Amino acid sequence: MVMLMKQILKCSKTASCMRHYSNRNILRLKERGMFQDIFPDTATNPVTDLLNAAPQHVYAGFDPTADSLHIGNLLVLINLLHWQRGGHQPIALIGGATAKIGDPSGKTSEREKLASVFVDENVIGIRNNIERIFYNHEKYLWKQKEKLAPLTIVNNESWYSKMSPIDLIGGAGRYLRMGTLLSRTSVQTRLQSPAGMSFTEFSYQLFQAYDWLHLFKKYNCSFQIGGNDQMGNIMSGHELISKTCNKQVYGLTVPIITSEMGDKFGKSAGNAMWLSPEKTSPFTLYQFFVRQVDTEVEKMLQLFTFDPIGSIKDLMRRHNEKPELRLPHKHLAEQVVLLVHGEKGLAAAQRATRALYERSIAALSEMNPSEIKSLFEGATVVEILPEPGQSVLDLAIRVGCFLTKEDAVRIISAGGFYINHQKTNNPSEVLNLNVHRLSNNVTLLRVGKRNYYVVKWLS
Repeated sequence: MVMLMKQILKCSKTASCMRHYSNRNILRLKERGMFQDIFPDTATNPVTDLLNAAPQHVYAGFDPTADSLHIGNLLVLINLLHWQRGGHQPIALIGGATAKIGDPSGKTSEREKLASVFVDENVIGIRNNIERIFYNHEKYLWKQKEKLAPLTIVNNESWYSKMSPIDLIGGAGRYLRMGTLLSRTSVQTRLQSPAGMSFTEFSYQLFQAYDWLHLFKKYNCSFQIGGNDQMGNIMSGHELISKTCNKQVYGLTVPIITSEMGDKFGKSAGNAMWLSPEKTSPFTLYQFFVRQVDTEVEKMLQLFTFDPIGSIKDLMRRHNEKPELRLPHKHLAEQVVLLVHGEKGLAAAQRATRALYERSIAALSEMNPSEIKSLFEGATVVEILPEPGQSVLDLAIRVGCFLTKEDAVRIISAGGFYINHQKTNNPSEVLNLNVHRLSNNVTLLRVGKRNYYVVKWLS
């Protein structure tokens, strides 16, 4: 206690230290809806004192069961970023070992076994997600002069590969009680299901508990955060550390992201919004957030942006005055895409939005053929050499827009054919490449409402 008071008095002498300390009480995030539960449930006052006294280590785990994280994981990462903003030290644990076991939490059946080569690839993808988000946050969203504590990324494969099963089960395993483990909701749900539960999945609690014990011993990590379906695993870690080290540690959970109807977003549900641009484009992620219903957007702003509550309230007031502008929706989408994909990703998302919904030729001309193909529902891309005197009909036939020449003449003449969003109803019109070819050497064709073709001119 004397040493702790000396540290507090020492820090109080410097303005920079005070600035950090003034933000250290992460429990204030509860007003944003960021925290759902804390364990032990009587820990609010001790946690507040501990957070205000000195920087703390906090960790969250991510099992690489896919090669990308999704927006449910993003909320946990944003929580870690809030800790980092408060002067604390974030740790992201990638479960290279535990991914081969499978977390039963929230699952109705056992995960398929992942081959080691796929797990290793997934670890790389998830590490890239995490590093990019922390980099984008510091570059684009952190406006203070103080430097943020660096992120630590660890892979639990690094310690389990050096440990025998006897060491784990005979060591940590003897401190966990079967009655307690069996009482967990995740276990009870699976035991009562037709498929039951394998010992492999049942052992997951032991592995996650030991993860926390390892981080506590190495980093003095007293805090773990996770989705609210992780509370059982967090409690097991708390029990293990309490018994082996006689120290108090704390777990906090964040809400699970759901749709307006209460449906969970995630890979298991088949509707995940991924954080890797190869799986979910910046445009698609942008549209997901910009399309949030009015009743959800304020909550989403509190969870997925770093804006002060007062600023969010003001933005909602402006929205109520002019709802047609959808200001909070656009701001939410911009902030999330900037965090996940950076300035280039945001620019690409906004460009695609203008090209698709505002029919902007300028935005279309800034996109490359692959972006256009992705944007316009998998449009066919055809490479063509320009020919003198080439007509609209010639182009449509060469690209394969119509089955027959007769169909082409009939549909074009009826006004069902578009070049760069402009209706063209004269099949015999000679192409003017200065007009019909955009500055990116591309022409967008459309038949009817949904059938798009991208012409990539070869010269």
